[in-house]
Amino acid sequence: MASNGEGVTVWFQREFSLPAKRRGCHYISEEILKACKDELSKIKIGTAHIHIKHTSASLILNENYDPTVLTDMEMVLNRIAPQDWKYQHSLEGPDDMPAHAKAALMGSSVTVPITNGQFNLGTWQGVWLCEHRDSGGSRKLVVTMNGLKK
Repeated sequence: MASNGEGVTVWFQREFSLPAKRRGCHYISEEILKACKDELSKIKIGTAHIHIKHTSASLILNENYDPTVLTDMEMVLNRIAPQDWKYQHSLEGPDDMPAHAKAALMGSSVTVPITNGQFNLGTWQGVWLCEHRDSGGSRKLVVTMNGLKK
């Protein structure tokens, strides 16, 4: 192994909260990059696994250019799991069970490649937080990064 650390694998983990967001889909790549900039800057090539610690919100990769995609996605999700169905689970309000269904369909994590300390995404790709509750509150994310040290 070279004395400069070349070829050394590093692991980092950062947990942070995002402020409460209204119901709908929100582009959050920049918020993640800001929270993890110190750790990311130390990785030449690797991955970032981004996980949301909630069952009524989700994370996805999708278009980050046209804001109407965010609005249209919310419309699609409301057609798939409408709030006005007669759900059995309703202890936390009428928006809770549809939120669980949407989160289960979309997923709680994404993995993004890291190249030279930056997310290596397509031109129009970004990380989205999809808030499925009317008032979900702040959301906790865990980002686990690993790769070859710069």
